[in-house]
Order: sequence, then C-alpha cells, then structure tokens
Amino acid sequence: MGFDVLIATPDMMVALSKVAKVLGPRGLMPNPKLGTVTVDVAKAINEQKKGKVEYRAEKAGIVHVKIGKKSFGAQKLKENFMAVASAVLRAKPPTSKGVYMRGITISATMSPGVRMEVSDAIAGASNN
Repeated sequence: MGFDVLIATPDMMVALSKVAKVLGPRGLMPNPKLGTVTVDVAKAINEQKKGKVEYRAEKAGIVHVKIGKKSFGAQKLKENFMAVASAVLRAKPPTSKGVYMRGITISATMSPGVRMEVSDAIAGASNN
C-alpha cells in the first residue's frame, strides 16, 4: 500500500467492499465519520493535505492520536506532539475540575509505551 489515506465517493463504497478485508485492518477503509467518504472529493483532499488529524477518545478519557512517522525526524515529531498536547489542553471544558491531563505515554505502533512527565508536556504546550 503506497498511500496513507483513501478518499471515496458514496457510490464507490460498493466496489471498495470487495477489498475491505485488506483496507480495514490497515486503517485505510474510507469512513463517513472521518470525512473520507464524501461527494466533495477535492475538499477532502485539501483537508488531508493541510494535515487533518484523526484521533480516538475512549470513555475513560484516553486519547489515541498519531503524531507522525519515523521518517519525520525528531524536531517534526516534537512539534506535532506539542500541537496535540496544546489542542487537548485548549479543549478542557470550563466546568472540568481537578487534574485534566494525568498521564502521557508515547509509543510506536508495535512497541511498549514510554511514560512522559505531564508537567514537561504542559509547560512545552502552553509555551506554543
């Protein structure tokens, strides 16, 4: 697979269902919730090129998000991490009491996680 995102129109979903077993496990199957199934393909492509980020949030408050790839280099990965951390902090509801970000763990796709000090991340994210 030589691509990161697959964008399709609703009428093409029937044809894509034949390769869903290949695309699905790799996270490449188009999904209307993610904006990858749309009639306005040009707009979706522009959003992806501008760096649209997909993330998952669990009910327990755990956020899963990709911050980059190995090929990005340390500086770009750091910038992406800081952007995500500051976005999470900005999304804190005003009614939220107590500690908002309790822990941060960074990992590669198939590797054990590495814990990070929250105070370091908050200090870096609030400076951006």
